[in-house]
Amino acid sequence: MSQTIAKLYPLANRIIIKKAENAVCSRGGIVLPENTKTRLLRGIVVAVGPGQVNSEGERMPLSIKVGEDVILPDYGGTKLEIGEQKNLYIYRESDILAKIVE
Repeated sequence: MSQTIAKLYPLANRIIIKKAENAVCSRGGIVLPENTKTRLLRGIVVAVGPGQVNSEGERMPLSIKVGEDVILPDYGGTKLEIGEQKNLYIYRESDILAKIVE
């Protein structure tokens, strides 16, 4: 995957996210039926842009870094299909709801 992402560089305040896979088993090992799976609302940041330029011409760095776990909105983002990578999305930094810190 790193070779694909190395060719893709987001601009301004854009972030590339790989959405997490739906869980097929609960933590206790119970297999979940198809109808209980929900939308993918979580992902891992794989690339970030340099940041938006403000009115004074200064670049504002992003608060999200590569490798962080984030919570995503129900809708939004632009889906990317590059090579074998089919679960990549581009979001603006302001669209990200929260980052998960464990």
